[in-house]
Parts: sequence; C-alpha cells; structure tokens
Amino acid sequence: MVEKLIDSLPMLPSLRAGETSAPLRGLRDRLSLALATCGVGYIPIVPATWASAVTTGVYWTVLQMAGPTFTELSAEGSASLSPEVLRVTFMLVVIVALTFAGVWAASRVERLLRRKDPKPVVIDEVVGQLVTLLFVPRAAGLGMFVVGFFVFRAFDILKPYPIRRLESLGGGTGVMADDILAGVYGAILMLLILHFFASS
Repeated sequence: MVEKLIDSLPMLPSLRAGETSAPLRGLRDRLSLALATCGVGYIPIVPATWASAVTTGVYWTVLQMAGPTFTELSAEGSASLSPEVLRVTFMLVVIVALTFAGVWAASRVERLLRRKDPKPVVIDEVVGQLVTLLFVPRAAGLGMFVVGFFVFRAFDILKPYPIRRLESLGGGTGVMADDILAGVYGAILMLLILHFFASS
C-alpha cells in the first residue's frame, strides 16, 4: 500500500543539460517534491505565474463555496465574530501552516535538485498570493481578485527593497521569505485599492 502511494507521487522535474539531481529516497522526498511544486511547478513556461493564477482561481472558488459556512458559524458563535473575521482568521492559520510546510519542502527539494530556489518550487508563490488576497472580501467580486493576482506578480517580479535581500537567507526560509514579503506589500496595496473604491 505504502509502495503504491510512493510510486504515484511525482518524479523529479526534468533538468537542463548538464544538471544532475539526487535520487528520490522514499516517501519524504516525494512528499516534499509534491508539496513544493504543487503540481504546477512542472509547467515548463513561467511556473510561478501559473502557481499564482491557479491559487487565485482555487481560492476564489473555495470562497464561493465556503462563504455560507462562515456566515452560519458567525451566526452560531457566542463571540459574534463577523464572517469576514472568521475567514481571515482561518486563512491566517492556513498561511502559517503552508509557510512551515513550504520551508521544509523547499529545503528538501533544493537538496534534491542541487540548486538554490529551483524554478519548479512554487509553494512560495502560493503562500505569497494568499497573503496578498488575505483582506480581499468575497463581496469584492472576481475582478478584485484578478487585480490581486497582478499586484502580487508585480511585487514578486520587481522585488522592491528589501524583498531581494531575503533571497540570501538559507534554504527553504529564503525561498519562502521573499514571496511572503511580496505578499505583504501586495496586501497593503490591495487594502488601499479597496479603500479607494469604497470611498469613491
């Protein structure tokens, strides 16, 4: 049973000519590769952008499905927390969990691929994109989530100070940290955009 599960998990992405990779050794290597690449990392063209786009689409879809649940929990809760507070709290837990998992997975895949911050690793874009969209309410509409996608990609590509410096941190910490800060910048800009549209 375990052997079949291991065999069903992804193999190492193909490398450029002359590059070598360490062999996969068991379930942990395959799990770290699956988590770090999120399946999207195997796309040969702009995998980071694909990861952000898929994350935005999946998050928007989940919000549409889970919105009534947050409303029900808010109505039943003794603390009378709003659905948006519940949503943000839940997403913070998800983001923190994915960050720790991403640090572990990215560190392991760096050793497997024998490269620093390899392109197939996109868990950092997933987390950064979620951070950017953290305070965007479901009621803002799909268009605002699309804006959030472009905002995060801009910060992730341009890397304003001190995002690029965070890449120098070792292992998975460096892989995750710069995208998380790009996500924080994105979240701040999205709050400003939302405030502008709300007041106009």
